[in-house]
Amino acid sequence: MTFDVFRLDHSLATGVRDMGFEVPTPIQVRTIPVALRGRDVLGIAETGTGKTAAFALPILQLLLSRPRGGPRALVLAPTRELALQIHREIERLAVHTKIRSVPVYGGVSKGSQIAAFRRGVEIVVACPGRLLDHLRAGAVDLSEIEFLVLDEADRMCDMGFLPDIRRIIGRLPAKRQTLFLSATMPSDIRALARQILKQPETVQIGKMAPVETVSHALYPIPEMRKSELVTSMIQGTSTGRVLVFTRTKARARRLASQLRKRGLRVTDLQGDLTQNRRQRALDGFRNGRYDVLVATDIAARGIDVTGISHVINYDMPATVDAYTHRIGRTGRALRTGEAFTLASRGDGILVRGIEKRLGTSIERRRLPGFDYGEFVPERQFPQGSSRVTPSVRPRGRLRHSGRRVVSSRPARATAR
Repeated sequence: MTFDVFRLDHSLATGVRDMGFEVPTPIQVRTIPVALRGRDVLGIAETGTGKTAAFALPILQLLLSRPRGGPRALVLAPTRELALQIHREIERLAVHTKIRSVPVYGGVSKGSQIAAFRRGVEIVVACPGRLLDHLRAGAVDLSEIEFLVLDEADRMCDMGFLPDIRRIIGRLPAKRQTLFLSATMPSDIRALARQILKQPETVQIGKMAPVETVSHALYPIPEMRKSELVTSMIQGTSTGRVLVFTRTKARARRLASQLRKRGLRVTDLQGDLTQNRRQRALDGFRNGRYDVLVATDIAARGIDVTGISHVINYDMPATVDAYTHRIGRTGRALRTGEAFTLASRGDGILVRGIEKRLGTSIERRRLPGFDYGEFVPERQFPQGSSRVTPSVRPRGRLRHSGRRVVSSRPARATAR
């Protein structure tokens, strides 16, 4: 199947080809036709499955026949990074049309956003807080909105945006098409979906678990030895780009500094950075200036970087769902990847929860040549009765253990 099956306008079809998209992903195959018919959609899919194009293409197609000059579509996203990523993909898909999009988020001047509203835009991609600021100031009029998208709805609720979302929805016309997209469906998200969707078509792709192109390994280690272990892992591993997650902003800064002193090309991404510095960090990681990005969970969603071969959980995530979102940064768009998790005393309950989500135990590993001292990993996290077997055997070579890992050879391009 190709994108021709959707019978998109020639201008959009050209944008799709320009981006190198050839084969639609399952979420796109099932969502685009439903959305083109004007139906509300409840989309449940793992990260990295192509949700942006799944909602952007039908909205762009329908907007081509709408009046121009004022906001007709609103996309809400939880983070600045994700809002900017969505905006850029919409711009690329719509490059041969006259449809305009504006990203709206905090941490930057409101002036350029207000100027864009005044020039006239058809699509607003916004974080809830900054959009409410503009609404209170009367800078933007949402009375003609025909399409509402809530992307990463579960993450927005996790971040406390649910009251803001309700306030924004209260400013929108009751008659509209709504696309509600989430990787997980906890009770508060299901309640919100029931309130704002009208006879939706439910599209669920796969289980709510990490993508099957990712294999997993657990490295038991005392807390005080984590920095040494992660440094040795990265230095002794054939990798593409490596994304390392920490629990706090201070730990992200400190670990990035330690890795930098070891000669690694590394940057950090965390909430204390200005928007410009955050964008420079992301751009540098994306274009290859940096090989390693150390980040807090602010980066668990919204990073669309090809070639992330490894995700390393320096700190265990707070929840099983957070593990899913972190790991979704690798193994994207049919590529393979590996997830390494450093586990310390007290992490056992969460490890068991992740294994339950995966449906199998996670392989316990030692790093050959690393001095564990008197620590015995097997005593802290004994191996379960089953071992992880990657559904897709990765290519390449991991020097420190002899296991195969991902190849840098790209897979066939698909829309993300």
